[in-house]
Amino acid sequence: MPEGKIIKALSGFYYVLGDEGIVQCRGRGVFRKNKITPLVGDYVVYQAENDQEGYILEVKERKNELVRPPISNVDQAILVFSAVEPDFSTNLLDRFLVLIEYNHITPIICISKLDLTDENLRVKLEQYAEDYRKAGYTVILTSSETELGIDKLAPYLEGEISVFAGQSGVGKSSLLNVLRPDLDLKTDDISSHLGRGKHTTRHVELIEVGNGLVADTPGFSSLEFTDIEAEELTYCFPEIATESEKCKFRGCLHLSEPKCAVKAAVENGEIPIYRFDHYKDFLQEIKERKPRY
Repeated sequence: MPEGKIIKALSGFYYVLGDEGIVQCRGRGVFRKNKITPLVGDYVVYQAENDQEGYILEVKERKNELVRPPISNVDQAILVFSAVEPDFSTNLLDRFLVLIEYNHITPIICISKLDLTDENLRVKLEQYAEDYRKAGYTVILTSSETELGIDKLAPYLEGEISVFAGQSGVGKSSLLNVLRPDLDLKTDDISSHLGRGKHTTRHVELIEVGNGLVADTPGFSSLEFTDIEAEELTYCFPEIATESEKCKFRGCLHLSEPKCAVKAAVENGEIPIYRFDHYKDFLQEIKERKPRY
């Protein structure tokens, strides 16, 4: 039986890219019975009825999966955060980073709309970028208007399955249009009444950009830490995880425990205070989460 990858899911149909091209498939009833939902990014076994139609018979094991957006087998997430409109938020960025780290996906931070910044804001953003680079992240400053940073971003997409993620209105589609002009993806201005972007991306689809596949995804509607346990949060902040190895107590949550290396690193300025504040806020959120039965 032929195998392929789902590159688009729409209205109950799955578009599978195989050796013979794209075949429009439906899922077998057995998936519903076993509560399996094929996702964009899935490697599948399918049966072709003819050149253009077929059925998915089996979904191969996934290396990871995201719920919102619904996609699997992602290599990296390009986290697009605008400098302005909407304003850059380290809290929201850290929330995204925790979820991406937890799913074992490599994050790349992309700050967009640099053309709309003044000198003071740009200096501030450069400092944030430096903080995140010290933590081990790749950070690229970009502008779709001036094409700043596009030459740095493009090589990261080669041969990878990437998901472009971020709030609505940050310029994900605009960046993809610069990377591949023939796409002509819809972009909308910020709704000044709502203060956020209009929802222009309606479904998840993998598109070829260079020699890689990219998903332009709807803005995340939920960024809750539903699956992360308190003890796991440390490992979603790379610089905290590194320092935590020096803590006196194993399983240290870096709150009130004595001889905590993480708190010492914050006091010495080695870990930015805002990153540690977000860690504590998220930890509190996880602890107050209602149990699920």
